[in-house]
Amino acid sequence: MSSYKSRLIFPLAIIILLVLASLGVVLGSLFKEFYFDRMYDRVTKETELVALTLEEADFENHSIIQNKIKEIANKLDIRITIIDLDGTVIAETDANISTMENHLNRPEIKQLIQEGIGQEIRYSHSVNRELLYYAIPFNQETTGLQAYLRIGMPVDQISIIHQNIWTVIFVSFFIAFLVIVFLATKVTNQMVAPIEDARLVANQLARGNFSARTFEVSHNETGQLNRSLNVLAENLQEITNTYEIQKERLETLIENMGSGLILINAKGDITLVNRSCKDIFQENTDAWLNQLYYEVINHKDVIKLIQEILLTEKRKRQHLSLPIKIEIRHFDVHGAPIIGNDLQLKGVVLVFHDITELKKLEQARKDFVANVSHELKTPVTSLKGFTETLLSGAMEDPELRKRFLTIIANESERLESLINDLLDLSRIEGSQFYLTIQDVNVEAIIDEVFMILEEKAELKEITLSKRVEGNGIISGDANRIKQILINLINNGIMYTPNGGDVSVIVKEHNKTVVLEVKDTGIGISKKEIPRIFERFYRVDRARSRNSGGTGLGLAIVKHLAEAHKATMSVESEVGKGTTFRLVFSRVITENNENGF
Repeated sequence: MSSYKSRLIFPLAIIILLVLASLGVVLGSLFKEFYFDRMYDRVTKETELVALTLEEADFENHSIIQNKIKEIANKLDIRITIIDLDGTVIAETDANISTMENHLNRPEIKQLIQEGIGQEIRYSHSVNRELLYYAIPFNQETTGLQAYLRIGMPVDQISIIHQNIWTVIFVSFFIAFLVIVFLATKVTNQMVAPIEDARLVANQLARGNFSARTFEVSHNETGQLNRSLNVLAENLQEITNTYEIQKERLETLIENMGSGLILINAKGDITLVNRSCKDIFQENTDAWLNQLYYEVINHKDVIKLIQEILLTEKRKRQHLSLPIKIEIRHFDVHGAPIIGNDLQLKGVVLVFHDITELKKLEQARKDFVANVSHELKTPVTSLKGFTETLLSGAMEDPELRKRFLTIIANESERLESLINDLLDLSRIEGSQFYLTIQDVNVEAIIDEVFMILEEKAELKEITLSKRVEGNGIISGDANRIKQILINLINNGIMYTPNGGDVSVIVKEHNKTVVLEVKDTGIGISKKEIPRIFERFYRVDRARSRNSGGTGLGLAIVKHLAEAHKATMSVESEVGKGTTFRLVFSRVITENNENGF
């Protein structure tokens, strides 16, 4: 039963119960009083009848009087006692008068002496019963006898009758109570059911279930309530559906727009971050929600821009270069204050357009000609200078000729390496680049690379070592993975002082294989890490150029790692060494097999 029904029926049942109980008490008292009145009336008349009968009795003969009152007592089912004025019992029907005490102290006798009539209900120790006593004066005119006549009538039957009356009243009223409560419950259910139904539907509406409906049965007030509730539910459902459609469209637009979107309220809490921000900042931007912007955004330029907009309440556009992981990315950021209808600042909205590729293309166009010209100029100048020197007569000297020709051969080899790396990088970046996917044993490839670079490492007394945890099998292009390892290990040898170490570590996990190339070289400063994958960028230009490096090795490594859908990170400390870490998936998807 619902609480509403309980609150209605329970008090009603209590009231009915109290009314019936009060009525029962009143009726019981009335019946008791009625029976006692009838009994007093009977005992009064019987006492007068006994007194009239004893008017002619011979009180001189005790046995005759005793037999007479016993005869009368047996017929009337009463106790008769005749008491002298001094309290002595003259005659008694139910006890031996010789053993009976003086009766002047009996309550009914006292009342008789004081008021002329005495009556009392009490327990008699002479007969061991509860009796109704009624006493009157008795005078016999013929003999001049004056005494007290007392009649005792048993009240056992009254108690039984009284008990039966209470039983009848209790049973009758209990049945009446059950019938009334049953009928009240039935009527209440009919009245409360529509209200209860309306309450349940209202709760469903409050929880957002606007499809809930209630039954429209009657045409009274509850029926009108249910009809109004159904109309309200229909209107709410229609409004909610419209709102949900608009919300879904807006969310789809925000989540799938190519630009990053951040919404900040007036308190500085981030209230909205779209999916593109996760790709832009390379962080779990979902954790930014409901956090202060300056506590979760790690880029000072972005924080400064937000603060300027909050202070000036004006639109602002700014180009920002932000270090994201291991590279510098460029963004065209549009910021605008959100002003409410009350002209109060409600927050700030920022839109991040990633223009890194445009910047790269623009810079690439500028740098490529300069870098290629610079890189080609050195070997070409050397070739031309030594060739002219030989033609000027130096080739007549065998020692000079051999020395100059060796230099020309080295510069030619360097020029060839540079051209090959440029062509290789161009092919990797091209749309027609494909990977030949197969199961690759990374440990075997490491051994091959060690054999290739062993001589170069021995010249600097550098120790090459490996550690493989697991079988080290991945899906990939064996030649391209070998090219990655050659570039990374060669870099390690190149930038590690004599007597250092270059180690390769392979760790197998459930779904990935981690490949680490660690050296004890000169290290890379944090500000240079984002640029080391740029074309022709060298941490130590003199060391790289003297060792025959082209400045394109890490750019090739980066593109090949991306082709394998591997994630790449760099950890380095100046003077202690560098660790390049690549995380390969053990199984490459079909898209990777087809091309990059």
